[in-house]
Amino acid sequence: MTEDTHARRTVDRLLDVLDLDFTRARTTEDIFTGSSHPMPTGRIYGGQVLAQSLIAAERTLPEDRVVHSMHGYFLRPGDSSQGITIAVDRIHDGRSFSTRRSQAYQNGVPIFSMIASFQDDGPGVEHAVPMPADVPPPDALAPDEDRVTGLPEGTMRMLSERAADIRHVGSPLYLPNDDDRVPHQGVWMRMRAPLPDDPRLHRAALAYLSDMTIQESILRAHGVYWALPGLKVASLDHAMWWHRPARVDEWLLYVQESPNAKGGRGLATGRIYSQDGTFVASVAQEIMVRVPDAP
Repeated sequence: MTEDTHARRTVDRLLDVLDLDFTRARTTEDIFTGSSHPMPTGRIYGGQVLAQSLIAAERTLPEDRVVHSMHGYFLRPGDSSQGITIAVDRIHDGRSFSTRRSQAYQNGVPIFSMIASFQDDGPGVEHAVPMPADVPPPDALAPDEDRVTGLPEGTMRMLSERAADIRHVGSPLYLPNDDDRVPHQGVWMRMRAPLPDDPRLHRAALAYLSDMTIQESILRAHGVYWALPGLKVASLDHAMWWHRPARVDEWLLYVQESPNAKGGRGLATGRIYSQDGTFVASVAQEIMVRVPDAP
C-alpha cells in the first residue's frame, strides 16, 4: 500500500465515523446514531464523541448559523466496539443565536453531555493574540510515529493508523524525557488527506483534533509520559471556542499550556493557529491524572 493510499484510508475511516445516521425518531429530541474507531484500550477516543455530538447538533440548524462555543463533560468511558446514540435537544432559537444540548448514549446511559451555542455571522470588534514566533515549520519536523521506538505494538499501530499527522515541536511524550519538564508545548497537526469542502465537517474535525495531545502540557511539567506503567489519565470536561474558519487538512499549530494541577486534576489550555498565523480556536480541558508512586 502506498503512503498516499494509507493516508486516504485513515481519513476515510474518520469520515465514516462522522457520517451519522438520522433515525427520524424525533419526539422532543432529534436522534442520531453512529459508530466508533477501534482503539487499543477499547475505550472511545473523547475527540470522536465530541465531534459526533457537534455534527448532530449542527444538523438541526441552518448552515449559516455557525457554532462558536461548546462545553462538554465526559461522564463515562465509552466502548469503542459498540454503536453510539446521540440525542439533540433544541433548547433555544433566537434572532442571532441558537443553543443545542447533545447527549451521547451507550447501553441506555449517557457517556458525554454537551451544550453548544451557534450564531449568525456579523460584524463587530476584533483582535487576536499573535502566533508564537520562532516555531519551526511542520516540514522541518518528522511525524511522531517516525520519532519513537520501543512502544507496544498496539500503541505504534494507533499512531500510524490515526487520521491525523501529529508533529511535536519538542519531543513526543510517549517515553521518558527528563530534559523537558515544562508546563507547555507546541504541536503541528493536520489530517493526512484532503477532506470535503463542507465547513461544518472541518469545524467538527477541529473539535476531534482538539482533544489530541492537550493533556500533555500537564504531564510534561512533571516528567510523566504516556507509557509510564500505572499512569491513569481521563478527560473530565472540554470547552472550545471557534474564532475563525480553518481547514483541518492544512497545517495547524496547537499551542498548549497548563496553568494548574492539584488534587489529582490538571487544567490545560490551548490556542490553535493556521500556518499563516490566523488565530482559529481556543480550547480548555481538565483531566484526572493519577501518577503511580515512585518505587
